[in-house]
Amino acid sequence: MSFRLQPSPPARPNRCQLFGPGSRPAIFEKMAQSAADVINLDLEDSVAPDDKAQARTNIIQAIGDIDWGNKHLSVRINGLDTPYWYRDVVDLLEQAGNRLDQIMIPKVGCAADVYAVDALVTAVERAKGRTRPISLEVIIETAAGITHVEEIAASSPRLQAMSLGAADFAASMGMQTTGIGGTQENYYMLREGTKYWADPWHWAQTAIVAACRTHGILPVDGPFGDFSDDEGFRAQALRSATLGMVGKWAIHPKQVALANEVFTPSDSAVTEAREILAAMEQARAEGAGATVYKGRLVDIASIRQAEVIVRQAEMIAT
Repeated sequence: MSFRLQPSPPARPNRCQLFGPGSRPAIFEKMAQSAADVINLDLEDSVAPDDKAQARTNIIQAIGDIDWGNKHLSVRINGLDTPYWYRDVVDLLEQAGNRLDQIMIPKVGCAADVYAVDALVTAVERAKGRTRPISLEVIIETAAGITHVEEIAASSPRLQAMSLGAADFAASMGMQTTGIGGTQENYYMLREGTKYWADPWHWAQTAIVAACRTHGILPVDGPFGDFSDDEGFRAQALRSATLGMVGKWAIHPKQVALANEVFTPSDSAVTEAREILAAMEQARAEGAGATVYKGRLVDIASIRQAEVIVRQAEMIAT
């Protein structure tokens, strides 16, 4: 272990982030009643330019009027290359009350982007005397963003989560695809005449997970565009969870249950993790640094792996 210890990420469930456009207030109540851990009310891509101001008003009213329960309530503002984002921040923090938990910043390309939003948020909080600090989440969806992912992860103490936005990321990278997430038809290997499809998002996800874990931030997988393909969603979510991501976006209500299913440790996984911890505790009492569990060697690294699963299960259960 390095002399610099790896900080723990925020202790809150983030299995599913359900998105809904701010221009459709009729769906807000249903979003609040969903099983998603995080609600993302959107002011950016899903809202047409002429509807931005009304969508902002809709969200501000809904933040105070709707019972959001224990959801982590987030609003995705417009990009810093637009004329809308500063008003998004100012109006939300001046008018929306204290129920808002988080602001999501799209298309972050460098640490300075986060600094700009952080500075504005801080100024408004001080001016209005807000006692509950707003957290931030960023979306990595450009070539610049993935290039500077580590410095972005270290950019602000407000930063709690980082997501991969596959569609804009693909466009920024010049990828020859119109798909949003999942495997891509032409991204395959050939062996003895048989095609094997690889995951074109794997390397970017791994970079995000590494940066997030280094700085104590929650790494989150982004959207899966084909909401008619449950098995495709589940497959990508399983890959993301295996890599260390804690959750995934839902762009359709039916994807909420799928995300929760994948990112909730199974009963069998939790039982095995607890058994590994018990076996290692017994080994430690006997003066051993390792032991055998179900025919495989387990040691101090196994304890850390098992503790991740147990902590996640306990956090979700509370």
